[in-house]
This record gives sequence, C-alpha cells and structure tokens, in this order.
Amino acid sequence: MGDAEIIPIGTRGPQGRGTGTRPSSAARGLAPKGGAQRGADAKQPPAKRTPAKKAPAKKSAAPAEARDEARDEARPVVDEHPHDRPSVVPPPTSEQTSEQASRAAAARTEDRSPLAGIPVGDWLAAFQHASKELFGDQWEPQLARMIAFTRRRITGDYSVDEYGFDQEVTERFFMAALRPIAQKWFRIEVRGVENIPAEGGALVVSNHSGTVPLDGLMTMVSIHDQTGRHLRPLGADLVFRLPMVGTLARKSGATLACSEDAERMLRGGELVGVWPEGFKGIGKPFSDRYKLQRFGRGGFVSAALRTGVPIVPLSVVGAEEIYPLVGNVPSLARLLGVPYIPITPLFPWLGPLGLVPLPSKWLLEFGEPIRTDEYEPGAADDPMLVFNVTDQVRETIQQTLYSLLMQRQSVFR
Repeated sequence: MGDAEIIPIGTRGPQGRGTGTRPSSAARGLAPKGGAQRGADAKQPPAKRTPAKKAPAKKSAAPAEARDEARDEARPVVDEHPHDRPSVVPPPTSEQTSEQASRAAAARTEDRSPLAGIPVGDWLAAFQHASKELFGDQWEPQLARMIAFTRRRITGDYSVDEYGFDQEVTERFFMAALRPIAQKWFRIEVRGVENIPAEGGALVVSNHSGTVPLDGLMTMVSIHDQTGRHLRPLGADLVFRLPMVGTLARKSGATLACSEDAERMLRGGELVGVWPEGFKGIGKPFSDRYKLQRFGRGGFVSAALRTGVPIVPLSVVGAEEIYPLVGNVPSLARLLGVPYIPITPLFPWLGPLGLVPLPSKWLLEFGEPIRTDEYEPGAADDPMLVFNVTDQVRETIQQTLYSLLMQRQSVFR
C-alpha cells in the first residue's frame, strides 16, 4: 500500500464524508498544516510502487498524535506479506534453543489453566477455613462425628427401637432443624419444667391448636432441650398414612395413638405425649381460640391408671395465632380424605407464602403432676373415676391457659 491520506472527521454534516472527491470544509478546517498539499497530491494518479516494504504513515505534530507516533515507533517493525497474518504465539526463532521453546510452551499452558500451580498447602488451608466456617472452632471433632455418622449409616451399624424410633437421626437432624424455629421464630418460654420426672414413665397431656400441629413438634424440642428426655408423641392414624410424613414420625419417636402402644411405652419408662382434643382442637375456628374441646373418652387416663405413671398437664399459649382459621371447605376435605381444608387470612391467597406461620410469642407451662399410683389396680375400669380424672386434667389446662393469656403482653411480643 502507498502513503495513506489521513482525513479528519468533520463536526458538521455526515461524519467522515465530503463530496466524494475531497473532504468537507469542516474536515479541512481540522486538518493540520500541509493537509491541503496532501489533498492535492491525492488527486494525482498514484505512481507504481513495489510491494517490498510498507513505509510508516506520517503523523501530525498534535500532542495526541505525537504520543501515538512514539508508541508506534517503539514497536518492532515486522516485514509481512499482505496475505500473511502473525500467529498468536510466534514460533521460536533460530536463536532460541529447544529447551527455551519447551519452557515457553509450558508457561503458556499454565496461563490457560486457572487452577494450575496452586500449592497443596494452599488447598489444605482453604479446606480448613471452610470447615471452620461450617462447623465452628471445634470443626475437627464435628467433622469426625459427621464422617462416623455417615459410615454407620452406610454399613448399617445403627439401631432403632421396636416402634421405629431412631435416636441418632432425631437428635442430629430432626431436633437441629426444629430448634431455630422454636428459639428464633416463636421465642418459646418454658415454665414448670421441674414438674417433668427426670426418669421413669410419665404422660404429658396438652391442649391442641394451630391449624397445623406444630405445637406437638415445638413441645418435643422444648422438652428435649430442657430435660434431655425424648417425648414420644401419640399420633392419629392419618399421620402415618401420609407418604414420608409417617416415616419421619416413626423415626422421631411417634407411634399410633392406641392404648396398647401407650401402655407399653409407659411401662418401659418413656415420656409419652398426648393431645386429647385431636383434630377438633387444631381445626377449630379462630373465634374459639383457647377454648378446650372435648377430651375424648379418657383413654389416656385409663393408660396412666393401669401403669401407675403421673399425668403432667401442659398449657400452650401462642399456637392459636400462627394460622388463624377463618374458613373451611368441607366438600373438598371429604374428597381428599382429610379433616378440613383450612382457609386463613394468608392461605391460599398468597400461595406458598401463606404457609409461613406468623411469629407469635409462645408460652409453655407444665403443671404439677397428677398422681395415679394411689388408686386401686382396677381403677381404670371404673368409668366415673376415669371421667373425673379426665375432667380434672382438662380443667387444670383450661385455667392455666386463662392465666397465661392475662400475663401475655402481646401476641407477637
């Protein structure tokens, strides 16, 4: 190529365009001195030039163009054919040895891999830092316990009781998942925990509320954290018919609410929990909150009388407000085979967001134990005695609920 003519871009009219044969007046005004002469030379027919070497284009003396000219002069001049293109990585010249060429290729390979060349010590330091962030300062024993737990699960070296209760899974995962909800979301305050026997069988009887039986789960984690004992709930048959829910309930220690299982657990020294209101308690309208429903036929009292264990009444305040039940769809509930289809101020209007429970303040108070070992052996077969003890337990829970409601400052505080 010959000497190229530099045409400055004008400030008016189509950018970079003149009349087709010469620059515009604005472009000529911006051109450096001598531009007119170069423009005149451009009109003459170009002379034949040899394609030997391309002479560098002349640069103006403007400050910006002077810096470009200095940078261009600092670059090495490479002779090239117009159809040739320099490769990204130039091949080694004749002055380079084969060893230098191999080192250059190795360097280029390391540049292409972002993980190449990281020392093993840096990998170990990063692993230790991540473990400390995950498990805390005591990350080494925590990690060792996790690895041991995984090995036992893979090899089958673990045990469950005759009801399907898996203590290790319950403590490590089930309680760990419920604990933040109990402590941070519902801010549960526990009172009268000294009324729970430290050992031996006992029957915890509680009111039931909340549309969804979260009060049973919160009672389980609260008792475990306060006493170290596991509460063995008695659940309805619907719980064990649901897929996955029944398996989780078994592994967490729940069993079917029948007299035979309850009596066997109580004789075995377990702490058993029962909610006599059943679905009538958790499915009652919000207008009937904290009004106890009928306690069934007193089957839990009969089990306690036959085994001679104490009955510990429990009153729970706060669960009624997590899902305020304002409506029901009985026809759809019968179709699905469930007790009710709840309608709350948030569900189903907000979709999955409506399933988030409201963060109400919870109070759990365990009353004084009601002894049953003082009755005669055949007392469980006396209907009037069973009714009187059942009414005594119900009245104790109801009066405690009224007392806690008067003490509570606010629903959410």
